[in-house]
Formats: sequence, C-alpha cells, structure tokens
Amino acid sequence: KPGLRLGYIPQKLTLDATLPITVWRFLNLPKIAPRSEISAALSRAGAEGMDDQQLAELSGGQLQRVLLARALLGKPEVLLLDEATQGLDQPGAASFYQLIADMRRDLGCAVLMVSHELHVVMAASDRVVCLNGHVCCEGHPEHVASAPEYRALFGRGTQGALALYRHDHDHDHDHSHPQEGPKS
Repeated sequence: KPGLRLGYIPQKLTLDATLPITVWRFLNLPKIAPRSEISAALSRAGAEGMDDQQLAELSGGQLQRVLLARALLGKPEVLLLDEATQGLDQPGAASFYQLIADMRRDLGCAVLMVSHELHVVMAASDRVVCLNGHVCCEGHPEHVASAPEYRALFGRGTQGALALYRHDHDHDHDHSHPQEGPKS
C-alpha cells in the first residue's frame, strides 16, 4: 500500500564501540525530532531517561528498547521485528514481547515478526506462516500446529505441543506458599 508507515527493529545493530553517539543523537538520525517526541517514544518503549547515554554502552535489552523507540518515532502502521529478541535473556525477551503486545493494543499497529522461537510465535500470533525454503503452511496457530507439513518439520509425536502453549488468564493462581508448621 503506498504511504504505509513501517517501523523496523533489526535482529542486531553493529556499532563501533568507539563511536561517540548518544541515544538522543541516534534517534535524530536521519531526521531531527523534537525532544518531547523522543522522550515520549523512549518512555513508551520502556527506555525513559536514556537520552544522554552512549549508545555503545547500552545492554542488549536497552538497545532493543531504543530501537523500538526509534521505530515508534515514525508512527508506524506496521512494526516489523526481525529476530528482535536474539541475544536477550529469557526475562528480557519476555519483557520486550510484552512491550510489543502493548504497542499493538495501544497504537493499533500490525506486527510482523520473524522468529525461530516457536513457542512465542504460536502463543502470541493471530496468524502464522511457517517457512522452510517455501511456505510450508499458514493460518491460525492451532491450524498450523496440526498441519502435516508442520508436524513433519517438528516431529509427529509433538502434535505441536512443543511449540503451542497458550496460558489464558481466566482464573487466578494461588501464589501463596504454605509455611511449615512448628516442629515437635
């Protein structure tokens, strides 16, 4: 569609560690944005207060949040994630995916995610396209998980179980841990 606004978050951004560029200056490349817009994008991406930090000194999770802020500056209609959580630990990846879900809900933008993390793809997607040199199968996650082409790739015995897990929050968890009683 002509004029479609895309926000892109790459798998990896390679930076020269000696490049003296702050987050604020990076977010102004190639187009200068008002500081208020940059601050708002950083805040929405969970990276508030990083404006003056050196880009090369950020952790992997911080850098991904800055890249998300950069994508948000363009007011995207589609967010394109290319293995955006590679290199993040599990809590960092989970936090990042939650941010993306919030963006989708709050901004109404579509999300196109390229990932090898099947459990995330199957649990967090409305539509899945499984590629293996060609389109093997596509559709709703439950449909894809039961597709013969998918099961041939990932094992017939799993019936998609390794890749398909949804946890609905239509109930409460008892997170209390009973105390041990007095010893006699």
